[in-house]
Amino acid sequence: MKSRAGKQFVFMLAAAWCQGSAFGQQGSSPAKVSEQVTAEDLAAQPVGENWTSYNGDYSGRRYSSLQQINTSNVARLKAAWVLHPGNSQNLEVTPVVVRGLMFVTSANDVFALDAQTGRQLWHYRRPVSSGLLDDAAAHKNRGVGIRQNYVYVETDDSHLLKLDARSGNLLWDVEFADKTKHYGATSAPLVVKDSVIVGTSGGDSGVRGFLAAYDAATGKPKWRFWTIPGPGEFGSSSWPGDSYLHGGGTTWMPGTYDPQLNTLYWTTSNASPDFVGDSRPGDDLYTACVLALDADTGRLKWYFQFTPHDVYDYDATETPVLLDSEENGSVRHLLVQANRNGYFYVLDRTNGKFLRATPFVEKLNWATGIDASGRPILTGRIPTVEGTNICPGIDGATNWFSPSYNPDTGLFYVMALESCDLFLAKPKEFVKGETFYNTGTTLPPGERMQKILLALSVVDGKRAWSYPQIGRGNSWGGTLSTAGGLVFFADDSNSFEAVEARTGRVLWHFNTGQLMRASPMTYSVAGVQYVAIAAGSDVFCFSLSADSLPVEQAQ
Repeated sequence: MKSRAGKQFVFMLAAAWCQGSAFGQQGSSPAKVSEQVTAEDLAAQPVGENWTSYNGDYSGRRYSSLQQINTSNVARLKAAWVLHPGNSQNLEVTPVVVRGLMFVTSANDVFALDAQTGRQLWHYRRPVSSGLLDDAAAHKNRGVGIRQNYVYVETDDSHLLKLDARSGNLLWDVEFADKTKHYGATSAPLVVKDSVIVGTSGGDSGVRGFLAAYDAATGKPKWRFWTIPGPGEFGSSSWPGDSYLHGGGTTWMPGTYDPQLNTLYWTTSNASPDFVGDSRPGDDLYTACVLALDADTGRLKWYFQFTPHDVYDYDATETPVLLDSEENGSVRHLLVQANRNGYFYVLDRTNGKFLRATPFVEKLNWATGIDASGRPILTGRIPTVEGTNICPGIDGATNWFSPSYNPDTGLFYVMALESCDLFLAKPKEFVKGETFYNTGTTLPPGERMQKILLALSVVDGKRAWSYPQIGRGNSWGGTLSTAGGLVFFADDSNSFEAVEARTGRVLWHFNTGQLMRASPMTYSVAGVQYVAIAAGSDVFCFSLSADSLPVEQAQ
């Protein structure tokens, strides 16, 4: 229930959003609010004032052109405000900001905030769902998509909601997967032109993965691409009988998009059942892949599989980052990914051609390298009843938390994990209502996990610098790079840190006191730059102190 003053403030917000007028703190806000979020807003690259989607812009680079906060003044960064949304002890959301308005999710709830002060403007409430399995049962939610005057969000039970950005009112509710078949959703949707692209979780719950597009205006389905081929389709030989119905390959992280090629790049999870591959012979398409799809039709243009016949739970859901690089005198349009399997891949995104792959962790024994075609050269280590020591371990050399790329340095920043696990195998049949793990992993005696912030050269995959972390190896926070010469990241000791992008030199940190399972972002309101990250159950927002700002902004 909103107070009378709160209702008046939301009404002013609605009027400002519709009419493009200004309203301010304590009755006004210095943020200029336009009539709607346009296609140009969403396609802006790199982002600056706004942060319009989960990864900032369509490229997935998590690079911002803002530079008010830079290497010379970041040490004076202070907490501006903190939000405690409730409903979750482990927020995984990346806030979205457009012209001073921030949208944050926690479980199935959505919040609209004044991005300058953290003041709540409206709150859409929806109960968490029962009867879910695995990640969906933890009610994880990574954020919203926006378009025109609307906000789109996926719920834990695989519904796509359209909300009025001016009031939080629900406009429509579309079920895109059946929770009784143990589908769930944990991703942020991606808005591309007049479509909202969604994927599901549930790969380890025995579901058949897919990616789907819905009309942003009406909610009507436009296309669906099944990541596990049906009988008679290309790649179906890996899925005898009805095993394709439980093959995994889910699409539980946002993809990226190239507007010039009109191509979506979406990654898929591991094959199911996990750890034992006897029931799914062959490569198990299209699991552990990046898919290049026509954004208008969902037609497959090409695919690349990082880990064929995966028995290690090496999801490929890490962000496929799009960048251009000059090589041998010509510009190449690249897709790069630091994969959970321990290799840093570089592909030609126009055709999927494999260019190179280099290891980025030292603990790596499931393969000895990647051959000229892009396939791993296996060592023969697989999970067994007794347990097999395999590196990287179950959490991977990295995971879903976001990398970033800075075009000024040419470096790719990723939080890596040095670890090994004992992988155990015990075959079992699919049972509805149970997770489809064919057992699991355990930490070997004496094994020490360590997180390391890495800066990798895109040209050759080599480390430019590394920053070993002090902690237990359980941080799940991502990175952000900026034109201010900084890399912000969630470290392994519950602190939010900033380092110099070219050298890794530590410049600033703030102890949140909470484990971070989210990736940072940045935006600007009225000429003031802010940096935000979710930590534990809170969203923290930072800005420079007044004495660090130019005179006209400090007043």
